[in-house]
Amino acid sequence: MIFKKVSWLIKRHPFLYLTRFKLLSKNSNLEGIKGIAYNQINLSKDIPNNFKEINEEIFKDGKPSDDFAMAKAICLWLQDNVKGGPGLSEPSDRALQIMLEGKGGVCSDLSQVFNNFCVINGIKVREWGTTRAPFNREYGGHSFNEIYSKTLKKWVLLDVSSSLLFYHKGDEPLSVVELYQLIRANEDVSFETFNKNKPLIKNSVKRNYLDPGTIPFLICNYSNKTYDSVLRYTRPLVPVFVSHFFIFAIGKSYYYSFPLDDYKKIVS
Repeated sequence: MIFKKVSWLIKRHPFLYLTRFKLLSKNSNLEGIKGIAYNQINLSKDIPNNFKEINEEIFKDGKPSDDFAMAKAICLWLQDNVKGGPGLSEPSDRALQIMLEGKGGVCSDLSQVFNNFCVINGIKVREWGTTRAPFNREYGGHSFNEIYSKTLKKWVLLDVSSSLLFYHKGDEPLSVVELYQLIRANEDVSFETFNKNKPLIKNSVKRNYLDPGTIPFLICNYSNKTYDSVLRYTRPLVPVFVSHFFIFAIGKSYYYSFPLDDYKKIVS
């Protein structure tokens, strides 16, 4: 228990937080992120088997033909079946098991397992995060997803933690870029949950998305197979930041892409 507390404090230390952004961040633009998706380097055959077993449970009554409806069904099942708890930093198969046992899981854990479910169902997906500029040590950030809807012919922001969608003057859900372009143009945006079993905490939505200091970044080049392999041999004896630095040192790390802001505003 003491080791876990010390490890958590080290992981959350502002120095490590800022160092991670300095090492992993890259400025980009809208054209630069246009084709980026988690599916590019994560194939269905490489996703652990327990995801495929749970996927059968999720769709035991059949799959919707529409990819957006399918993504929402995955999201609902996860939110209804994951109690949540401490962050995990475990191989994805182990993380999914722990989450379904009701022993842990934060927004980043939910986003990562959602990525894998999307891959095995042929849904184009990617993961985003938010932070604050300048750095705010009281805000730990937030993780969420975006799926490409073939029906709508666009990317759609989808927050698995709260089954959350954003809108503007209509019933077509917004992408991440659309949301932040509208916010910065002082346009009104609305939001709602499509999970009728869980109340939406509006203050959390405002804190994670709508605070004027919030900036989004796209998580790129995350190889689930690579991180699973390393974490399987290093956790829990090796602190997670050491494992991640090893992957960075061998040139196989993910990175953060900033299409709307200069990341240096965070660390300056």
